Amino acid sequence: MSSCLTRRARLVFRRDPLPEAVRVDAPAPAPALPPEVEFIGYAEDCLFRGHVRMHADRLSDLLNDHDEYKLVDVLVEDLAGDRTIQIRDIVIARDELLLVQVVGPRGDRGRRVRTRQHPLALQVGPYQVRGYLHALPGTDPVSSFRHRRPMVPLTEAWIEYRQGNTHQRRQVATVVVNRHQVDWVVEAHDSEVEMPDLFVQPAQGPLVKDFTAYALDGPTQRDR
Repeated sequence: MSSCLTRRARLVFRRDPLPEAVRVDAPAPAPALPPEVEFIGYAEDCLFRGHVRMHADRLSDLLNDHDEYKLVDVLVEDLAGDRTIQIRDIVIARDELLLVQVVGPRGDRGRRVRTRQHPLALQVGPYQVRGYLHALPGTDPVSSFRHRRPMVPLTEAWIEYRQGNTHQRRQVATVVVNRHQVDWVVEAHDSEVEMPDLFVQPAQGPLVKDFTAYALDGPTQRDR
């Protein structure tokens, strides 16, 4: 009933405007909020899952356009053991992220350009990663990776790490790598990615200890 009266009153105002002092307008509708998407992050000593507002077309754009991100409904799992905690909301700085797993669609197809897939292998803190970098044909993939914006997406990727005494191996459609935290990166092969026997320097920069969350999708292989 009240909405009907409001519409009728506004029609009257258009035909015979009242003085400004007595005009009554309906409140403006609140702007629509961007959708929330799942956010799966990998930090130096923990894994986390939450939700973030998509203020960009793609998650990689969101990660590159902002220095920190507010997550809600967060679940955290410690890499050292089996400790899990829940947090209502947190703010994560980009420097605290080593990897971010992309969940859902890859973005607007209209923005994509013709590229070639280049297999890469990387070490990022405690995580070994292999996947495909999409770069222009004829470019050097390692050089292209090093000259990208801080957060670089790889597709058809594997993530390997240890959680406690267990070896974890996760297959993900797309992972976004913080190239500022990469210890080494090399070209790999389509058929088999061999991790070079190199000493891994610990990642630099402050990292969150007790609030970043975890939940992972995809196959898991554990030590037997």
